[in-house]
Amino acid sequence: MGAFWSILLAVAGYGFLHSLLAAHWLKAMVRQRLGERFFRWYRLIYNLIVSSTFLPLLGLLAWLPDRTLYVIPFPWSLLSGLIQLIALGVIFLGLLQSGFISFLGLDALVANPLRSKDKLVVNGLYAWVRHPIYTAGIVFLWLSPILTQNLLALNIGLTLYIFVGAWLEERKMVAEFGEAYRQYQQQVPMFFPYRIPKIPKTIGSK
Repeated sequence: MGAFWSILLAVAGYGFLHSLLAAHWLKAMVRQRLGERFFRWYRLIYNLIVSSTFLPLLGLLAWLPDRTLYVIPFPWSLLSGLIQLIALGVIFLGLLQSGFISFLGLDALVANPLRSKDKLVVNGLYAWVRHPIYTAGIVFLWLSPILTQNLLALNIGLTLYIFVGAWLEERKMVAEFGEAYRQYQQQVPMFFPYRIPKIPKTIGSK
């Protein structure tokens, strides 16, 4: 098996693990068997596992034989780098809007965390696209000023996983928010902001 397919297979395995750990049925089973006191740490443990298992993918990129496919020449490389920085900023803002502390699982470190009633917030970045973090991630991946064969395999694998992950995530959101999320799907594009938002800050709440 060549380096290209080895990396794609590794990304598929990473994506499967990521999706398995995020599955509602697995989280429900952990909560039922281990109790709420342990489950409050689930998100933090999940993020640690997902982050640490991404390191072998980066190792494969460096270890497997590789060749350069293209290099964006100066000054266009500066433009691609600037767009990548903007994409990172969008990712950060998206995390802030979706609850940065809770997303990382750090709310488990609080003795008695105050949990507000869940609601579907669709303002800011989320008024333009339903998955701004994923959109920015795709832009960041493909605007790299240097593309090698191994990086191409990684980018393809991660992009496919983003699409699959977004589809799975939307199924969970429909299950959680019902008609409110279906309205959101009808009014806001999934990835690409091709129209000006015309929706209220909150469509519905749980």
